[in-house]
Amino acid sequence: MTRYVALLRGVNVGTTRLAMADLRRIVTDLGHEDVRTYLQSGNVAFGSTVRDAEKLAAGIERALTDELALTVPVLVRSGRELAAIAGGNPYADREDDPTRLLVAFLATEPKKSTVDALAVPGGENVSFTVTGREVFLHFVDGGYGRSKFTNAYLEKKLGVVATTRNWKSVRALAELAPA
Repeated sequence: MTRYVALLRGVNVGTTRLAMADLRRIVTDLGHEDVRTYLQSGNVAFGSTVRDAEKLAAGIERALTDELALTVPVLVRSGRELAAIAGGNPYADREDDPTRLLVAFLATEPKKSTVDALAVPGGENVSFTVTGREVFLHFVDGGYGRSKFTNAYLEKKLGVVATTRNWKSVRALAELAPA
């Protein structure tokens, strides 16, 4: 049994509302075990014998559509992947405020040309590092809430679906899905 975390994009931050009890039920009904949600923003940890993260994501997406009429992108990472992410933040030694450190999880690895062209909007002091399917973000002068370097900006510039979590959530999710 492998531990995974499913990260749902845009849940309970806009018009897409999803009760975490419904999310736990749906993931459990798909045959996964030890299902636990974290916060109200679409994070669910679970154990599964399925070894294909894309298949897991597609199954959760389909169930959300079939049962709740929600169209929500779902990204899945294994506990091992989350441990590597939590242990590999290039900005962790420079910042102790977890609200200034974030990770954007990408559905697929972006093209090198889009990564090379990615730039911070003018006047903002943000550092970023793209590593595979993650973008590590460090908001040097303030929080994510006032920045134009948002999840939507990353999706547009990189051409891939993304969902962003703050550093506190990334660490908590890594603990919920130990490798």
